[in-house]
Amino acid sequence: MALLTFDTYKNPSLGYRQQPAKRTGLHRLFAAAVVSGQFRETLLKTPEEALANGYLGQPFVLSDREASIIKSIQAEDLADFAQQVNQALQGA
Repeated sequence: MALLTFDTYKNPSLGYRQQPAKRTGLHRLFAAAVVSGQFRETLLKTPEEALANGYLGQPFVLSDREASIIKSIQAEDLADFAQQVNQALQGA
């Protein structure tokens, strides 16, 4: 199974590879939660474990504040989780 990433996109009208979009650990974390039901369930139930294990062998590079926020969230679904993370990041 191949994964499509932003840096593999080729703009046919320009004829060159686009530069990779700047990614953050939070972007990777949410992308993993969207594509993997198993990771999503771990993130919602035991976020410490999700952060410790990373995804596909790759850790999430998060600030201490981001990691603390992720670990403190209690949500039933990913939409609620994302909303709470966003509110926490906007708040302080």
